[in-house]
Formats: sequence, C-alpha cells, structure tokens
Amino acid sequence: MSQTRLQGIRIAGVATCVPARSVDNLDFGKDFGVDEVRKVVSMAGVKHRPVVDAGVTSADLCFEAAVALLDRLGWARESITGLIMVTQSPDYVLPSSSNLLQKWLGLGDHCASFDMGQGCSGYPYGLYIASTMLKAGGHQRILMLNGDTPSRFTSPDDHATSLLFSDAGSATALELAGDDTSVYTLHSDGAGSDSLIIRGGGFRDRFPADPRDHFVRMDGAAVFNFTLKRVPALIRDTLAFADKTVADIDWFLFHQSNRFIMKHLTKKCGLPEDRTPIVLENFGNCGGPSVAVALTQALGATPRAAPATVMMLGYGVGLSWGAALTRLDADAVLLHSRYTGQVPRG
Repeated sequence: MSQTRLQGIRIAGVATCVPARSVDNLDFGKDFGVDEVRKVVSMAGVKHRPVVDAGVTSADLCFEAAVALLDRLGWARESITGLIMVTQSPDYVLPSSSNLLQKWLGLGDHCASFDMGQGCSGYPYGLYIASTMLKAGGHQRILMLNGDTPSRFTSPDDHATSLLFSDAGSATALELAGDDTSVYTLHSDGAGSDSLIIRGGGFRDRFPADPRDHFVRMDGAAVFNFTLKRVPALIRDTLAFADKTVADIDWFLFHQSNRFIMKHLTKKCGLPEDRTPIVLENFGNCGGPSVAVALTQALGATPRAAPATVMMLGYGVGLSWGAALTRLDADAVLLHSRYTGQVPRG
C-alpha cells in the first residue's frame, strides 16, 4: 500500500464535458430482448448513456472541459507548467494526446506534458501525480485531464458492457496554495489483469485474428468480488491515515461503476446515502472521469457556503484502486457541459 500526505495543494476547479448525444438503453430491447435489457438497466442503474460520435475522442472532450475551466478561472496559459492526460483511449498510439492538448490549449513549450493510462482508478492517481509535481518544485499550476471513451471499445454483441459504458472528459486545475493536507492511498494487483482487458491493438497482438479481441472483455464476477474485497479496506485505511471518521467526510465520490455494487459498498461501509451520490442513471459508467462527473453533479448543483471534505475513489482495470481525500474550497469552480465541437483550438 502506498500512502502519502501532501500539504499546500489546492484544487482550484473541476470541469466535466460529456457528448451531446445520449442513447436510451431501453431502445436496445430489439437487440438483446426487452426483458434482458430491463434486467441489466435495473441492476446497473444506467438508463441513458452519453456517447461520442465517430471521430470524437477523449482528447476532444477534455479540451472543451479545460477551455471552460481556464476561462472561468482566468488562468493565463503561460502560468501552467504541467499537463497530464489520464486516458486509456488516446487519439493515437503516438504522439501522446497530451501533446495535442498542449497545442490546442495554447500552452507554451515550457509546459511538461505526458499521458498516463490508469482506467477506472485514473482520477485519484492523476491527482496524486499532479500534486507530487507541485510539491517537488518548479511548478505552480498543473492541469490534470482525465478522459475516456469506453463506449468505443465495447462489442455491440456484449450487453454486459455495451449497456453500461459511456464517455466523458474532465479537467482539474491544481495549484500551490494554502496549507490544507491531502491524503492519497494507492494500490495495484496485476494478478487480476485479465478481469478487464482488450487483448488486441497493442504490441503483443497488434492485429488479432479474432475480431472480438478488439473489444473489452470483462469478467463481471471477478470485478464484483475484487471491488467488494478492496474498496471497504481502501476507505478504512484512508480514513485512518488521515485521522478521520466517516462523519468527517462531506462527500464520498465513487467511480460510477454499477448501481448494485455502489449501493452494496455504501451499506457495507456505513456511508450516508445522501453523501454518496450515484449519477449513473443519465451518465453511465464513463471510466475514470466518472469521479469528476459525480463531483460536478453533486457539488456543482447548488452554491456552497463552506469548504467540503471529499474522498474520491477509483477502482477497476489493472487491477488498481485508489483514494484521494482532500478539501474543496467553497469558491472552487465546478462546471459541467455538453460537447459542441465549436471551441477554437490554438
């Protein structure tokens, strides 16, 4: 287990962006059978899924989120010295999507940019990397983007994944400020790597003979057991390390994996339901950025008069799991939008 305390890091704002097009899962009754679709919708909790059109990528979604956030914050582009893109659905094998975004956003060549792929635990992992860059020196402001388009790597014949996954992008602005302490707990277990895997397309099997290997394969039972085993301990360990209790946390923001799993975790961990938002119904499971979507939907809906202590939890492909516990100031910017494709690029 990797646990870290980092002081003096502020989340200035978070913006999320989802595709304009949303599909109704009940329309797939003709493909999978009405009763089967209703069963999946009832268990997973996903009724509508925002999905990208052909040619739209996770970088596109993150770009519009980032522009909206930077414009609202009033951050000068030259003040940003680090750009991290967390994704498992990059535009290209090379170059990195972060390099494209650095250009599109008009950031200077003094800005360090790189990609990292961490799937469903990508949001807390990305926050940790951004925070350590700030604490290491040489940076004052970092932009951490987390976007994925898992709808693009689901097989249309697999109702377990095609009725679950959606798409989203997010942008999180972090800076050196204040004296608050954030806590990070990170784990991985590669022994479970086959539980969520796309076997083709990488350099182990670039052009697989089986077309099914171009799409994600999910061992639902294994992922379910992994989640129920690891996430409760993750919450307990993070609270203990931070010297806090459940009552001290204003919001528990889960990766939006599956309603049945999240309800089970909420009950098992003794978390208040009104502080553990589930936004799956209209946003689906968009992978790592689902944590950011839960944040902008839960906290962005009403004005905040006081800071909020939030625990953000990601878990899944890898297998990997992680938590970030931090304070969100009352004036932190929270935005949500639908993708337009009309924002000018640098």
